[in-house]
Amino acid sequence: HSSQNEQERRYYALFARIFSLEPRNHQEAYEMTRVAFDLSEKYHIPILLRLVTRLSHSRSEVVYGDKRDPNPLRRGDWQDWTLLPANARRRFAALLDIQQDLVREANSSPFNSLTLSPTSSLGIITSGIGYNYVQENINDLDQPPSILKISTYPLPLELIQQLMSAAQEILIVEEGYPFIEERLRGLLGVQDKIIRGKLSGDLPLTGELTPDTVRAALGLAPLPRLEIEEKLLASRPPQLCPGCPHYDTFVALKEALKGYSQATVFSDIGCYTLGALPPLSAIDTCVCMGASVSMAKGGAEAGLFPSVAVIGDSTFTHSGMTPLLDAAAANVNMTVVIVDNAVVAMTGGQPTYATGERLAQICAGLGVAPEHIRQIIPLPKNKEVNSRVIKEEIEYPGTSVVISTRECIQEVKKRAKRR
Repeated sequence: HSSQNEQERRYYALFARIFSLEPRNHQEAYEMTRVAFDLSEKYHIPILLRLVTRLSHSRSEVVYGDKRDPNPLRRGDWQDWTLLPANARRRFAALLDIQQDLVREANSSPFNSLTLSPTSSLGIITSGIGYNYVQENINDLDQPPSILKISTYPLPLELIQQLMSAAQEILIVEEGYPFIEERLRGLLGVQDKIIRGKLSGDLPLTGELTPDTVRAALGLAPLPRLEIEEKLLASRPPQLCPGCPHYDTFVALKEALKGYSQATVFSDIGCYTLGALPPLSAIDTCVCMGASVSMAKGGAEAGLFPSVAVIGDSTFTHSGMTPLLDAAAANVNMTVVIVDNAVVAMTGGQPTYATGERLAQICAGLGVAPEHIRQIIPLPKNKEVNSRVIKEEIEYPGTSVVISTRECIQEVKKRAKRR
């Protein structure tokens, strides 16, 4: 949801020439995972399981299969795992040799299914969760169409050929990029066939599929909707939790930055990204994990002052240490504010591996001068002290770090409930 594009993993499978599976529901995701391990052992390649947003952000019961013992542990051949040029060329040749085997696996996979209609000229090629949306709507069609459900990549060419022979008009329903549609159309299109999908404008190129968008592509009238006056529903943009320590950190940071015309705050991935929204409006960028520190370094070297990075404790240990090492080595004129709430809050409260004093020790080990590693406690009563500390480090002509430490308010509440 926070990527600057809609990432499409099927291109990774195509590029790497590996096998990929795409489930339509949680049961298939479970079953495909078991199959993926078997295929990986059989062909000695990674298998990519493609999950889309709606499937990843939902849950349902699944029926478990029989428990199986783990495979015996074995060591690989060093020539397969040490990719010196000669080994890499040999491994790529071996990968090319199994491509037809992967196509045969796709053609025979039980996860692909084809239903041909003797009465309709419409054929639908669909994959993953798009299949569910097709099923929600096809009973409203006058004639049932032919339907090919694709769950494997490489594509099941034999099944595609059968559907193409049986249908005059092809609608392709797939989540994400028009991956299947591009391959079906090729460079010059398909003669004597009507191909519809995202590239034709029948389905949107951006955003997630919905039953309603698929319904429109099938030429069906919209279902009845309950109309509600907009004024009855107040806008509720996401906000930091009441009592969140990040809020008090941003208040102090904004106070410290007053009077600087070029002040730029480079943020990172985490709850604190919500500091971009009113009433705080405290950050200027958020691109990817670790980008805050590296962008602040680049901004400072380009002449921005003050150049400030804001990054969480867990994101810092994940992706922020390497750019800070680089910045400290050059003693770049920038300040890094580590918002330390002592937990991986945004993804459910997992433990963090560095908080408080340990963060300070890491920063010192990366080369930041110990006297310019400052620690503050983000509370409303400490606003003046905290803003003064941040301002002092901004004015220091080198790399400095301010660690703002207070436990996530949600973790405090959880602990209180357990007591």
